This record gives sequence, C-alpha cells and structure tokens, in this order.
Amino acid sequence: MALLQMQDRAHHTDPLLTAEDVATRLNVTRDWVWDHSSRRLPYLPVIRMSDGALRYRSSQIEAFLSEREQAAHLHRRRR
Repeated sequence: MALLQMQDRAHHTDPLLTAEDVATRLNVTRDWVWDHSSRRLPYLPVIRMSDGALRYRSSQIEAFLSEREQAAHLHRRRR
C-alpha cells in the first residue's frame, strides 16, 4: 500500500504533457514529436492513451534532454 501511495504522489508531481507541450519545451514541431514518439531515434518516451492521444511525463522529457546532451558531448570528444 505504501508503494502505491508513493507512486501516486510521484505522478502528481510529475505532470503529463501533451505533444504540443513537448514541442514547445524542445523548440521543435509537433510533427517532430509525433515522429520521435513512434519510430525514429532518438526515441521520446511516450504514454499512449486508449483514445490514441499521446502523453509524456515531464521527468522523462528532461531525462531525454540529458541523454541527448551527454551523447552530443561524447561525440564532440571523439573528434
């Protein structure tokens, strides 16, 4: 029971974002967000709702940004 309460609390502090929210955060188009939510690398972590809507956890988008930043840094160091 305590685990469920912790998860519930974490979800309340980690809001779900729409594709439009993510596009704004990443400064890309909504089409880019949709494309990277389904098939292309880098892959955006997505939650697919039963009605087909896409939602994204804010923390997962921030983790995605950190991963991309680290990958870019490693790429620069190899040159």
